[in-house]
Amino acid sequence: METDRAPIIVTLQFDEPAATFFETQRRTYFPAAINRVPAHLTLFHALPGAEEDPVMRAIGTVAARPRFPVAVEGLLSLGRGVAYRLSSAPLVALRSDLAKRFDPWLTRQDREAFRPHVTVQNKVTPETARATRAELERTFTPFTATAEGLQLWHYRGGPWAPLAAVAFGRR
Repeated sequence: METDRAPIIVTLQFDEPAATFFETQRRTYFPAAINRVPAHLTLFHALPGAEEDPVMRAIGTVAARPRFPVAVEGLLSLGRGVAYRLSSAPLVALRSDLAKRFDPWLTRQDREAFRPHVTVQNKVTPETARATRAELERTFTPFTATAEGLQLWHYRGGPWAPLAAVAFGRR
C-alpha cells in the first residue's frame, strides 16, 4: 500500500463532554463558510505524509500512557479570533516527547512554543473577536477535560481526512 503523501496533523482527543462543548462553541462562533474542521487542540500542524509509518510508531509508543486531565482555564485572544486556554503538565510532556521524536520533520510553526488552546473563532474582525471574548467570559467557569488519545489527520487543502485515532492506555 502506498503511503499518502499529504501532510499529517496530530490533535488531542478529548472526552465526549469536553469535545461536545468545544464543538458547540466553534459552531456558534466560527464563521460557517470557513468552518471545515472540528474543534481541536493541535499538537503538530504538518508532519510529512511520506513518514506516516514512523509517525504512527511514535504515536503508538507514547499512547501507552494513561488518560490525563487538562484544565480549561480561560479565554485567549487571537486578535481576529478567540480560543480556550488550556493547561496540563502531562500534555506539555507528551507534546515535548513527540517533538523530540519528530524533530527532523518539524516545520517552523511546529518548532514554536507550545500554547495549548482550542480555537472557537477565527478570521473575524478584531471588534467581533473582542465582543465574543467578552460574551464568553461572562459565563465561563473553568473546568477539567480528560485527554483520551490522539487523532491523526491528512491535510489535503480543505476538510481534514481522518487517518487514525489512538486511545491512551493501549499498545
